[in-house]
Amino acid sequence: MASLREIKTRITSTKKTKQITKAMEMVSAAKLNRAQTNAQSYEPYTQKIRDVVTSIASSNTEATHPMLEERPIKKTAYVAIFSDSGLAGGYNANLLRSFLDKLKERHNSTDEYGVIVVGRIGRDLIKKRGIPILGEITGLPDEPAFTDIKEITRLAVDLYADEKIDQLYLWYNHFVSPIQQDVTETKLLPLTELSEGAEVKQSYEYEPSAEAILEQLLPQYAESLIFGALLDAKASEFGARMTAMSAATDNADGLIDDLTLSYNRARQAAITQEISEIVGGAAALE
Repeated sequence: MASLREIKTRITSTKKTKQITKAMEMVSAAKLNRAQTNAQSYEPYTQKIRDVVTSIASSNTEATHPMLEERPIKKTAYVAIFSDSGLAGGYNANLLRSFLDKLKERHNSTDEYGVIVVGRIGRDLIKKRGIPILGEITGLPDEPAFTDIKEITRLAVDLYADEKIDQLYLWYNHFVSPIQQDVTETKLLPLTELSEGAEVKQSYEYEPSAEAILEQLLPQYAESLIFGALLDAKASEFGARMTAMSAATDNADGLIDDLTLSYNRARQAAITQEISEIVGGAAALE
């Protein structure tokens, strides 16, 4: 049985750990609120550019672009969004597990795919498994700006435009609530759903031409989808971390209660032992 000093030391260290987890929970909650605001603020831009592109693709039969056309699949690329730091529960593990299962189901060889990875943890995990990495970005701020990921989004679009890949998928954790993050796969390229008679909400006039506008907007639209997914993933990360730290704080409370009970029992046993020794000594002197 542990001594009183050992139990007291464990209680003290657990209380300090609880202070840390509680502080991290509060910080994550504040970051979550900002991340949700950023993601919601970006949605109108994505929707508007989608409406314009859909209008061109659906209303102008002569307007074509390689991003709207399917071609034989020789190589697939994936943009996978992980976090740079841990202590977020199953945020990274769940995404990696689902991603690896899909790779195993969809491909027979590593020659058939490559990954553009966002986040240090994801990069390390994917490298460890020998998965080809086409590009990476780490150390993103908690509130990323588009300029922070412009290089990686441009890489993804250029790989498709240069026909080095034939389709592009986006993998990330979609934010549902602080206790629920859904692993999500989105087909990014080709943008076939835009050219297959999607609903046109508004008509536009184009200068100099629909083809010229499409040439400029399609890469921007694909890049905006990646950035929007990153903002969504950031909200999921902070939600997962807040929930994990809340659970850690609750566990610390439970452990402190158990240790305090053990301490009181051990202290009571020690006092009882001392009384017994005193009584025994007094009896021996009689």
